[in-house]
Amino acid sequence: MTQPPQKLLSPTQRKRLDAATDIRSTPPDRIDFLHTVQCQCGIPYGNPGDAVREWERRQGMATLRIEAGSAYDPATGQFVQMGLPYGEKPRLVLIHLATEAIRTRSPVIDVEDSMTAFARSLGIAITGPHLRHLKDQLSRLASATVRMGMVEGGRAVQVNTQIVSAFDLWYPAEPGQRMLWPSTVKLSAEYYASLQRHAVPLDRRAVGALAGSALALDVYTWLAQRLHRVSVGQPQFIPWSGVYEQFGQGYDRVRDFRKRFLSTLQQVHAVYPQARLSADDRGLTLENSPPPITGKTNSLMVTG
Repeated sequence: MTQPPQKLLSPTQRKRLDAATDIRSTPPDRIDFLHTVQCQCGIPYGNPGDAVREWERRQGMATLRIEAGSAYDPATGQFVQMGLPYGEKPRLVLIHLATEAIRTRSPVIDVEDSMTAFARSLGIAITGPHLRHLKDQLSRLASATVRMGMVEGGRAVQVNTQIVSAFDLWYPAEPGQRMLWPSTVKLSAEYYASLQRHAVPLDRRAVGALAGSALALDVYTWLAQRLHRVSVGQPQFIPWSGVYEQFGQGYDRVRDFRKRFLSTLQQVHAVYPQARLSADDRGLTLENSPPPITGKTNSLMVTG
């Protein structure tokens, strides 16, 4: 009897499978970071359009609000309006900036060198439209004003700042090819100080495996900061309405969102195998789980 041909894995599927196998068999050798508020509250998944100048998300006791900004164009002597950041690329940029700041213990980051290396380490194309889009999203982040609210030590704390307080723009020499993007960025003092206290460690292999999906990155970073804080023996239940409120942007029906979320959750669980959670018709149940990165992290802060 003839056996049916085996379905070949796509490059993305192969990448996720290899990462999942590696994570289950070997300890991490590289570590990434992201601010805890950004682990809980995501930015837009799709382009909201240039007319939308504000974006706000709330989850639990954390709130994130982003206001689109503008960048100075020396060719015209005027400020150019930048749109809101969106999609998976600015999520990767935020992870990269946080990681570099903590690794180098400095708020100043040379993006032209380190961003290319970061993109390469995640398997992202470093030429053509992929890199241009990555840098465009960095420009949007650099010009935006960010407000973060959280509870710290039993009291409410609010940080109002630009993530990036100063940035240099690189301009192609050829006319008509002007691009607005930073080559060197400096994190604001407020954001950098908050990041030192509230950085969530992430496994770079997992980040790389999920790099093509904004939803998958959001679910992974959310679980990374959430599961280890669930009390032992006291599971937390989240109804689908609550999951939809946090992650369901772009879906008109909870039923359609739930199908996509469950598929994404399988991808995330493959690269975060320590995660203990379950789903049924009512919602999600979270149980206390080890974080993706445990123990000391200093020796793991390697880039390239």
